[in-house]
Amino acid sequence: PQQRAVARLVEALDGEGGHFLLAGATGSGKTEVYLQACAAALERDRGAIVLVPEIALTPQALGRFRSRFGDRIAVFHSGLTEAERRDERERVVSGEAPIVVGARSAVFAPVPRLGLICIDEEHDSSYKQESDPRYDARTVAAKRVALEGAVAVYGSATPRPESWERLERLELGGRLGAPMPSVRIVDLRREAGYPLSAPLLAALGAISERGGKAILLLNRRGLVPALHCRACGASRRCDQCDVSLTVHGDGRLHCHHCGHSEPEPESCPACGSIELARIGAGTQRLERELAKHVPELERIRLDADTAAKRGALQEALERFAAADRVVLIGTQMVAKGHHFPGVTLSAVVDADTGLGLPDFRAEERTFQLVTQLAGRSGRDAPGHVIVQTFQPDASPLVFAARHDVSGFLAEELERRRALAYPPFSHLVSILASGAEAGAPDRLLRELRAGLAGADLLGPAPLLRLRGRHRAQLLAKTDRPRALATRAAELLAAAAPAMRRAGVNAVVDVDPQSL
Repeated sequence: PQQRAVARLVEALDGEGGHFLLAGATGSGKTEVYLQACAAALERDRGAIVLVPEIALTPQALGRFRSRFGDRIAVFHSGLTEAERRDERERVVSGEAPIVVGARSAVFAPVPRLGLICIDEEHDSSYKQESDPRYDARTVAAKRVALEGAVAVYGSATPRPESWERLERLELGGRLGAPMPSVRIVDLRREAGYPLSAPLLAALGAISERGGKAILLLNRRGLVPALHCRACGASRRCDQCDVSLTVHGDGRLHCHHCGHSEPEPESCPACGSIELARIGAGTQRLERELAKHVPELERIRLDADTAAKRGALQEALERFAAADRVVLIGTQMVAKGHHFPGVTLSAVVDADTGLGLPDFRAEERTFQLVTQLAGRSGRDAPGHVIVQTFQPDASPLVFAARHDVSGFLAEELERRRALAYPPFSHLVSILASGAEAGAPDRLLRELRAGLAGADLLGPAPLLRLRGRHRAQLLAKTDRPRALATRAAELLAAAAPAMRRAGVNAVVDVDPQSL
């Protein structure tokens, strides 16, 4: 399958170009296809761009490109100084470095005679820039190759439904030289001991006895996600944002949205009761529970709190690679791109954190997270995966347990077709925010009247963040540019009134999270 895929890409390079989906399990050889396709582009005196979600998380792939192409590679990422970035650009423009590797902004690299763009882990939402100027590197890549007669290759073990539906598929199939790991779904309705159920503790115990590596994924930072009063039922919330404050190990409550923190109270601020309960689990609590139950295992935590320090991410990954009996505890970072040799156990501690989100992509994201994490396990030794959930029959989990990517995508596409969600339409989000409670909603109602004829949802209120009230209007359309342009015209006309009311609005085409 690898050689067939390369042959098809070379044929497109020699022809009119094209857009392809390279689908295959983690470890099925996608990187080798990119390498051979880049070599073919160079032979034809054409350049290539290789996009990865985050450079820090993909040192192995970068190493393989360096060993194959040496100094003919330029690397673009956010850690470069302005002078380093300028030097790399000059190497690209002069033709000294015809291959560019980088995160999303590398899609704009000034590669002369562009022949190929590879988008690795194409399902990753970090390809969308959520601040101005808003763009999706995958959409920019498609436009660039169309303009330059080049080839785009979108690679993933868990492709987006949009890519599966629209692109010509090059399927690599299963993992090379090793079976996929077995997946066990643990029903938390029947198993006590959350966050560490008996089956998960038994698997960790086996590693502490025999040696080995485990990865535990929990998509929540902090010690516990909420502090509840048993007397009146109130939970401590941020004064600036409509979200619960998270208890951290420093004895303070933190807001993960605006950065506010305050000491953990000894009694309920609402009713004065001292019966305060810590509900749920975050990565810090998981770390403490592991220390209590399997003290022989070295523990390395990888989340936004620990990776914030420069060099901390690299140090954590090196420690994990060198250790003999070790468990890596992390948020979704740990499911991305890395190839960790020697991992025999991967576990999703709480698969329900993503399933309950009010977003039509919630099922897709959960399936991707579980499948990607499973891909970290058993690549060079037999591996297994444990998924803890209160919803064992949820279809993303059932399909992920069977490693059935095409089955999941077929069902997901049917659901989206029925609801006219992407890829059967485009979404345009208009998000308004203001200091006064009703102002964003009023603006969006006026806007809605001016967008008559479109399929509109809302306006709906969103969580208040950083002291600002928010509301969102969502449009489904097959002409996103026309609708976004019309919305921008209406907002321009409303600008004086918006300034007086202190209201801002953002128009976002194809938002990646709702």
